[in-house]
Amino acid sequence: MTKRINILGNGNHAGLYQRGSPGTLLICNMPPMEIPPEEVFATCMVDYKMMKALQEGKFALDQYDWILGTRPRHWMEMQGSFYLKYSHKVRGFYPHVPAYAGNATNFNCGHFAVHYACNKMNADEVHIYGFDSIFEMDITSWTDTILESDRSTENTVRLANNWRPIWTEMFKEFPDITFFLYHTHNNIKIPIESDNVQIVVTTSKESKTNIK
Repeated sequence: MTKRINILGNGNHAGLYQRGSPGTLLICNMPPMEIPPEEVFATCMVDYKMMKALQEGKFALDQYDWILGTRPRHWMEMQGSFYLKYSHKVRGFYPHVPAYAGNATNFNCGHFAVHYACNKMNADEVHIYGFDSIFEMDITSWTDTILESDRSTENTVRLANNWRPIWTEMFKEFPDITFFLYHTHNNIKIPIESDNVQIVVTTSKESKTNIK
């Protein structure tokens, strides 16, 4: 039986994901739409700023289980009361950063979630929604709106020089997994050097989330 993992990103077209789709759902940080916890395997987080925002009460994520990268894990372990309060939400730690990423800063939450699905969940298919920066020069994100993160020219340069090349290498790392990339057009902005990537052009009346 094919094992399908759905990954929900934070981009404007995250709404292309349809609730009730077959497979297991991983989300990235704070989902851009309301999704009941029983439909979510876990939310993935790689940035200590997410932990800090949770501690400050900017939003809540205790309805979901968590999979944490190295930086949020270290931050959490240094905050005794926070760790005691939320340690039961941690479904797993995933410190792995592939050599082609260079470092953990380049390895964003989307990369992390997809790599986890491939490497730890033994996916046969990974269906990717709301990763608009693969198709557009658009790095706006629902999570960044909440965290008030900088999305200046420096991050646009990072998109071209770091984030996009990681996708090309990741698809090559897992040749036996088929990746389905969902968007409203097929003008992909990364080179595809393997035959295990399919672009799914689709539309939805809910395809635009409310990112401002």
